[in-house]
Amino acid sequence: MQPWLRRILSFLAYTTAILAVAGLSVWLSVRVTPLQTVSPVGQTVQVGAAAPTLSLSGPGELELFGQVIPTRPRFEGPIRPRLKLTHIALNAQATALTKPGGAQAAGRELSEQLASAWTRYLLWETLIAAGFAALIAAAVAGIRRWGRTGTLWALAVAVAGVCALNALGVYLLASATPAALQQIRGIEDLVGPSTPTPVQAVGIPALPGVQAVVIGDSTAAAIGNAPLDNPTGTDRTCGRSKDAYAVYLAAANNWNTLNLACSGATIRDGLLGPQQRGTTEVPPQISAATKATKASVIIVSIGANDIHWSTLTALCAAADACNDKASTAYFQQQTAAFTADYYDLLGNLAALPQHPRVLINEYYNPFGENVGCLKDQRVTASKAKVLESRLEELNSVLRQGAQTFGFTAVPQHFDGHRLCSDQPFVQGPDANAPLHPNAAGELAIALADQQALTRTSTSPATPTPNSAAQHDR
Repeated sequence: MQPWLRRILSFLAYTTAILAVAGLSVWLSVRVTPLQTVSPVGQTVQVGAAAPTLSLSGPGELELFGQVIPTRPRFEGPIRPRLKLTHIALNAQATALTKPGGAQAAGRELSEQLASAWTRYLLWETLIAAGFAALIAAAVAGIRRWGRTGTLWALAVAVAGVCALNALGVYLLASATPAALQQIRGIEDLVGPSTPTPVQAVGIPALPGVQAVVIGDSTAAAIGNAPLDNPTGTDRTCGRSKDAYAVYLAAANNWNTLNLACSGATIRDGLLGPQQRGTTEVPPQISAATKATKASVIIVSIGANDIHWSTLTALCAAADACNDKASTAYFQQQTAAFTADYYDLLGNLAALPQHPRVLINEYYNPFGENVGCLKDQRVTASKAKVLESRLEELNSVLRQGAQTFGFTAVPQHFDGHRLCSDQPFVQGPDANAPLHPNAAGELAIALADQQALTRTSTSPATPTPNSAAQHDR
């Protein structure tokens, strides 16, 4: 081999090795560099970097309630921001926003702190990447027995290489990132525009005597159970029952309770926006709840329809396995969309003028160890495990969202009374509303909510004597 060719190949080999060490060091440093925390206007946000990619532009990442979703803004460079919302102090936020020019000042404070945190993170990431490069170079030098001079050269070249790669990937290709972060005036800029203020609930008068409000889906409506004694057209359309947990809570506490839950409701179509049920348009539940100006408790059951839980269950039953790539990707996509909508809902609940105590009900697990009664539906124990894991992921989003906003998440346990047990709390596969709570299940939910209220020492205002559950009329 010609000497000049040998020198070229040697140069390429060393260059490749340096780039490999630098790339590995940057990748490791992004994994371990601590996120930088800022707390502008009551919002605690951690700023870091997403895992590097080969793409030269794309969205960043927002970790919201345990779910990682792409940001709406796009960023240049292979290393892009990762932001994590961990807490919202509602009192501090409200105080800042009510000051003259508060909204604009809050937006400026958030954007400036995000950009500053990004710069601090990159400085730490560069130092840590250089440390990793030095460790790798020292290890190679020790294995090759290069001596002091060779080791020093290896350290110098490795550190210089990682700094050069960082400079190229961050300070040049991603130089516009700080400016892009300075355009972010609120979390809504990351997850998308929030829902406009819900339209007023037409035909519903002010309800100053209502002390507790329930909003949500068919679980809260108690679909499949006994109908209300004197139902309105909306009650029938929404499937509201006299066995709903709202009714049990009203009886136990002598409350006047407004149950606005409606079967099929989602956050967008039901809670924050109107819901079309056949020929009936049901007003947004949040705007109807504002009519209860003295209500000090709001209980929420939502999420199953948003992620199309019934469809996922049906597909799981029909398929040979439930954890295939297609259904898993679909579930993750639906969960990410729900997470963004859930943030919007929590913000609307926090903005209610009566500042109620908010309970977020998690979902019960309907499947027990024995799923023999679902044999005809082709639901096996392994399929039930997959469905349980997805349900727990939904509950994790509900729980972390509630904690972020300072609300109370209420887990639901049907242990010993799940489907196929001797005394199930769940309607069977041949019932009017399969897998939904029966009357005993609704009572169990009411007891869990009652215990949560007792633990937090919160109760509605002075009860109205002999009040019954008030429903949408």
